[in-house]
Amino acid sequence: MKFNNIQSCHLGPEISPEQFIPEHFFLFLLKGSMVAYDGYRHYNMKPGDYCLARKNHLVRYTKYKENGDFEKVIIAFDEPFLKKFLERHSYQAEPTDNEDSFLFINEDKLIKNYIQYLEPYYNGTEQLDSHFVDIKREELLMILLKNNPDLKDILFNFNVPHKIDLELFMNQNYKFNISLERFAFMTGRSVSTFKREFNAIFNTTPGKWLLHKRLQEAYFLLDKEHKKPNEIYLDLGFEDLSHFSFVFKKEFGISPSEVWRLKT
Repeated sequence: MKFNNIQSCHLGPEISPEQFIPEHFFLFLLKGSMVAYDGYRHYNMKPGDYCLARKNHLVRYTKYKENGDFEKVIIAFDEPFLKKFLERHSYQAEPTDNEDSFLFINEDKLIKNYIQYLEPYYNGTEQLDSHFVDIKREELLMILLKNNPDLKDILFNFNVPHKIDLELFMNQNYKFNISLERFAFMTGRSVSTFKREFNAIFNTTPGKWLLHKRLQEAYFLLDKEHKKPNEIYLDLGFEDLSHFSFVFKKEFGISPSEVWRLKT
């Protein structure tokens, strides 16, 4: 059981803070709301909603506090845990064409009772013994599979991403702030193959292309959409405003704030 600055209950391995979901996880929203975007669609979550977030997907989150609070329950279903689960339970994954990054779960009394059981732990009044963490994760997994048997086709598919159209993928996902290794993995390539094929398509390196593409989009948003610099830099994959301003001015000879002021 782990806690962070935003009050929560977390069972299982830590989830990466980057915009890439490395393992499936169950999410139950207690307080506040959240909007997630995976490059294709938005997912809106409000208190009381629960869903399964899928591994190997790119997602950007926007969290909104409720009276200063944002509380959630996260239970990770990592691959080693799922494989151990299959040693005790017989499930066979089948191909699925569902590509949603978040799978919302139908309302279920058993899930509600499960969340109520965890209340002392996410309130911080009790600490769950580490020996019982996997037992509680297995209990939830069995409830979810009873609620929606088709989840087996998602959870127990251990295949790595297959080779996909690199040009299309990059043009759809260049705004996500993930590593080159993640981009390569998600397009079904080794890093060396990714770099080689990327150069053949775009005639430049991935790093240079990503920076130029993000800056071009930034200029458009400032100039045509009249967005403020502090409204766009995070969504374009830049980690801080000062770095964004520096590389923008180096590219265009004018600062982002100056472009915005010219249009206001």
